[in-house]
Amino acid sequence: MKAIVSVFAKDARGITAYVTSLLAERDINILDISQTLMQEYFAMIMLVDLEACPLPFHELAKELQDKGAERALDIHIQRSDIFEAMHRI
Repeated sequence: MKAIVSVFAKDARGITAYVTSLLAERDINILDISQTLMQEYFAMIMLVDLEACPLPFHELAKELQDKGAERALDIHIQRSDIFEAMHRI
């Protein structure tokens, strides 16, 4: 299954490294990544492959939110099929 991971925060050193490490530790493959700075704010969106991830989706989502909160990051994950359905014109 593919999913969309979004990360928002005040810019700080190491955000990309921290989040990508969280994903790698859970056997999540990053397929595509985009990040930007808007003045002092950091935004990153990733398309990921969850095929090898051992965690159920709802546990993964909670864990990413909790780990993000530890570093003042807003991390969300959404299944790509739901994301596409919501944004279909």
